[in-house]
Amino acid sequence: MNHIELDSYDWRLLKALQTNARLTNVALSEQINLSPSQCSRRLQRLEQSNLIEAYFTQLNASELGYQVTAFVSITLDKSSKNSDIQFQQAIIDIPKILECYSVSGEADYWLRVISENLPSLSTFLNESLAKLPCVRDLTSTVVLNRIKHAPSIPLPN
Repeated sequence: MNHIELDSYDWRLLKALQTNARLTNVALSEQINLSPSQCSRRLQRLEQSNLIEAYFTQLNASELGYQVTAFVSITLDKSSKNSDIQFQQAIIDIPKILECYSVSGEADYWLRVISENLPSLSTFLNESLAKLPCVRDLTSTVVLNRIKHAPSIPLPN
């Protein structure tokens, strides 16, 4: 856990960047009521402390041809000593896997995957994921509608 002390300017800076990471330093400084140099120093401190991990552009998957999102639960065959490591290494470079979580419960992993359509999802599940090292069981749940997506973290007022 990071133990950097944040004041009201830091919180306002973080909120502004979560809303629009493309703000220029001048626009950011005007929005939070600090000089550009003070704003820049604070931003650099927040980046160095790892409170700000990255800046990125969120693309619209369906507009780019990915019409299907699914959650996939994976249970591994634990007879192999390094099954978790083998599985994790195998999925790292698969672009259609957007997220992977090690979880408790019946499954070992939950994946969020995208695909062009249902037939291509079926092919991906059966010919790619099911054949990964140590995969014993795989179940998928297709997303019908996304109700809420919050890319920002709740921050105090």
